[in-house]
This record gives sequence, structure tokens and C-alpha cells, in this order.
Amino acid sequence: MADPTTFQAAAYSAQGTARDTVALPEELFDGTVNMPVMHQAVKAYLANQRQGNAATKIRKYVVGGNQKPWKQKGTGRARAGSTRAPHWVGGGTVFGPIPRSYAQYVPRQVRALARKSALNARARENAIFIIDRFDYDAPKTSRLKALVDRLGAAERKVLILTDGVKTNVFLSGRNLPTVHVMPYSDVSTYHILWSDVVLIESGAIGNAMEPLAEARTERVSRNTNTPARPAPAVKKAAKKVASTAKSTSAKAGTAKKVAKKSAKPAAKKATKKTAAKKPAAKKSAAKKKGK
Repeated sequence: MADPTTFQAAAYSAQGTARDTVALPEELFDGTVNMPVMHQAVKAYLANQRQGNAATKIRKYVVGGNQKPWKQKGTGRARAGSTRAPHWVGGGTVFGPIPRSYAQYVPRQVRALARKSALNARARENAIFIIDRFDYDAPKTSRLKALVDRLGAAERKVLILTDGVKTNVFLSGRNLPTVHVMPYSDVSTYHILWSDVVLIESGAIGNAMEPLAEARTERVSRNTNTPARPAPAVKKAAKKVASTAKSTSAKAGTAKKVAKKSAKPAAKKATKKTAAKKPAAKKSAAKKKGK
């Protein structure tokens, strides 16, 4: 048993802003690291994941072999009663595996001690960070990835322990291969030792921190000369203006077409009238010359 010590953990907001350090609870983080107990707990956890489906057939379950291959005497060969005997090709298996359970039971107090030892081992490495609150309105993988990157754990295995079941946080980290999200009450020794960095929500260890009032950082375009993306309301207004402009232009086009169609018959009538007037004028001029 190690001497009781107090551990300090770095605290951050849900967006990665640094805050004052937080003292970890002494009843849990007292410096105890029991290696044999952790080994027992991890071995039992891995054994309990096995399905135990391996199975082989003994000679009575192999298909065929009911007929005696040859008669008992007179052939000069060894006597044989079935082609499915274990020493025949295609025969049964002797002492082969059968479906069974690999489950191992570890007492509750031993599991608690192993879990406590794993947390103390990470606390000694300064690999425990406290997050004030995970308050996600909707799943957002980029938001959780930005937090991991700001903590400098992009290339490391990160275990995020939330205060209770938080579906949005779980869905945000489900697509990240090096991030595992689970409730603090469900964490096991295996998960803690699997990770390189442990992020614990402050409410899970009984130290509820008020989150900082900070605006969410939106995605910035790589080209600094390009303007930022407009808000959804602005987009909707622009679409409405564009649709109204299209409708007015369409109406104007139809009006022009109608005017053109109506102007063509009128022009034809006028040309016919002028063509009819020209012969009459010629006749009147001929009459005057005759006189």
C-alpha cells in the first residue's frame, strides 16, 4: 500500500480551453497500484469476451462408416470395423474441443481495487484530464475531434468517461478509431489500461464545474480571402429573392412573346393593305394620261 497522496489534474472546457487544476478525490486517487489484481481483472475480462464455439466431432457423430471395410479374417490386413475410426483419414477426433464457457468470476471488491489501481496508474502519468461538462445538442464528430486535437492527444488512445449515459457524445466519438466513449460507472480496468489519456467529466467524480460561457468555433475556410459561409437564414432569404427574380423574368419573357405574336398578324394586314392600294394608284395615273 502506497502512502496517501493528492493528485492534481488539468481541467479544460468542452472546447479545449484550459482552466484551473482540479484536485482528484482522495478516496479514489490515493496512489494504490496493485499489479497482480489488475492482471487478474484484465485476464478475466478478456476471457469473458470469448464465445467458446469451437467444436469437433467424435467418431459416432461423423457421417458414414457404418459398414465394415473388409471381412475380419483372411485378407492379411489389420482388422477394421469402421472408416470413421480416429486413425483413419476423415475419421473422428479424440478429445477435441467442445462448446464451453470460458467465463471467469472476479469478486466485486477485487474488481473495484483493480479499477482503482488503473486510475491511479494513469494519475501518476499525468494522463487524466477533467472536462467541465459535455453538453452536446446533437452528435458532432468534428467538435469532439477538435477537443482531442487541442489536448494534444490526436495520435493517442483516448478514453472519455461521461457523467451518465450521453448518447450524443457517444455518437460523436463512435467514428473516431482512437476514441472510446462510455459512462464513468461502466468503465473497467481493461478500458483504463487500454487508453493513453483519460478524459473524465467533472460531475462523474463529484466535482461539478460550471461550464465556461464561450461561443462555438465554426469551421473556417482554408482560403482566408474567401468570405465566411452565410447563416441559414441569410441563405433562405437569398433563395427567395432569386426565385422571385426568376419568376418576374419569366413573366417578362412571356409578355414579350405574346407581344411579338400579336404584332406579326398586324404587320401582315398592313402589308396587304398597302399592296392593294398600289394598283389603284397606277390605274388613276393611267386615266389622267389618256385624257
